[in-house]
Amino acid sequence: MPERRHFTRIFYLTAAKLVQGPQQWRTQLVDVSLQGALLLRPDDWSASDNREYEIVFVLGGSDIEIKMQVELTHEASKKLGFYCHHIDIDSASHLKRMIELNLGEEQLLYRELEQLLQEHREHTPPAQP
Repeated sequence: MPERRHFTRIFYLTAAKLVQGPQQWRTQLVDVSLQGALLLRPDDWSASDNREYEIVFVLGGSDIEIKMQVELTHEASKKLGFYCHHIDIDSASHLKRMIELNLGEEQLLYRELEQLLQEHREHTPPAQP
């Protein structure tokens, strides 16, 4: 099966919270990119018809909290995959810096940022006059 990802995922095992309305699950973040995240499936997790969630995690060694508005895209027996459709500017800046440090190649990060912006433009309806 060919690789479909356009974004480098960074292995980043840390505690995370998965939120949907009043419901919350404690879990583990496995990896993260500018476009999504992979979580361990919580034992008490059950899918709903609404596939919109929020992922919250703290960067290690800091009090910096990353929040991503995500959509569940795939689930397996032990993992849940999410597509990020919104991230606030502070979270995006910190996540970008973390990825930059892990990639070690600034040009690769900028190519991925351009790809992310292009995909956003393609999926955003034009403004109404």
